[in-house]
Amino acid sequence: LIQRVTAVVMAIYTVIMVGYLWLQPPLDYNMWSALFANQAMRTFTLLFLLSVFYHAWIGVRDIVMDYVKPPGVRLVIHVLVILMLVLYTIWSVQILWGM
Repeated sequence: LIQRVTAVVMAIYTVIMVGYLWLQPPLDYNMWSALFANQAMRTFTLLFLLSVFYHAWIGVRDIVMDYVKPPGVRLVIHVLVILMLVLYTIWSVQILWGM
């Protein structure tokens, strides 16, 4: 269910961004800054990124559980992927809110 919900969030965001980019003249830095200065856009972008990260976690977890048999190796891969996704989340917040 979570993969389906995150996929819907990612699809909606993608359609909105493609529509925006299609309707705008060539974008420059000022237009991008104005787009992401909007609190709603930053929030929706963060929701999109969190959906991507969670969707990726579920996919990687399933692949590792199916194909990596030694429990120690599986644990190391899971921990590394979790740490990487948490760092990506922190980095995304820093980029979007300019901390």
